Amino acid sequence: MTNTTDTSEPVIGGNAGLAAPTPDVAGATGGGRASRTDRRGGTDGTGGTGKRRRRAVWGVMSTREKVVRYVLLIVVLFITIGPFLWQLSTSLKGTGEDIYTANPSFIPSQPTIGNYLRVADAIPVFGYIGNSLIVAAIDVIGNIVFATLAGFALARLQWRFRKVVLGLFLATLVLPGEATIISQFVTVKDLGLADSLVGVALPGMIAALNVLLMFNAFRQVPEEIDQAAVMDGANALQRLRYISFPAVQGTIAVIAIFSFIGAWDDFLWPLIVLQSPDKLTLTVGLQYLQGTFATDQRMIAAGTMIAFIPIAVIFALLQRFFFKGVEEGGVKG
Repeated sequence: MTNTTDTSEPVIGGNAGLAAPTPDVAGATGGGRASRTDRRGGTDGTGGTGKRRRRAVWGVMSTREKVVRYVLLIVVLFITIGPFLWQLSTSLKGTGEDIYTANPSFIPSQPTIGNYLRVADAIPVFGYIGNSLIVAAIDVIGNIVFATLAGFALARLQWRFRKVVLGLFLATLVLPGEATIISQFVTVKDLGLADSLVGVALPGMIAALNVLLMFNAFRQVPEEIDQAAVMDGANALQRLRYISFPAVQGTIAVIAIFSFIGAWDDFLWPLIVLQSPDKLTLTVGLQYLQGTFATDQRMIAAGTMIAFIPIAVIFALLQRFFFKGVEEGGVKG
């Protein structure tokens, strides 16, 4: 008699012929998946409707949100860039086009650069550009040097009345420029700088806003680095040059752009200080163009485009550093 050994697996639960229960994905056991009831009483997480809810994904916009954002972007572009593009279009239109019609054309039918050449013949535009560049260069260099030193002194050096001086810088932001323009003119006149480009540039060589920007930029540098430099024997100028200055180059680019635009576009102060026609800046000199050719809007538009070109060039060269300065918030390792 041959003994046979049963090799079948033991049955759990005492029910022969039944397979072992398979665990559910949710951790339940049994022959089928356990249904989960939501708060609404449904069995599929949708309240019994059989439809799944659309889950919001972080960073992914719906089609409706995209449409709204692009519509708002187009409206903002139309408001900000529309007048500039219209001036550019007017400056390129020939004398045969009617710019006063009820339905003017945006694209010139007879494009020409003759209006720009006529501006150069009507006024010494290149001399005015040179004067404006001199004033802008003095203001840019002055703000970079003095605003950097003042911001470092307020943020990193310990001295008496430091908070008082910081409060005075904040208070000057409340006053409009026209409130102090008479005292500025008297000061410039007493210094013998009236009717000179240095007298035009002097009040703008350091701006309170630029000092506060540098103050905030220097505050982002960790104090531990300064303390370690002091322990190594570094003085204030060495800490400024080797530690703090490399960390705030983006903010310096922002100050350079703001200073250049402010000096280049300034009209009231050069009009008060300057009397000699050969020393006028571009913004003041263009007024002669408008007074002489008041009916020719093409030349006036060409003059405004000439005044815009240097600003566009400066921003194109420094825009990489400009956005770096806007986002600047700490020291990069």
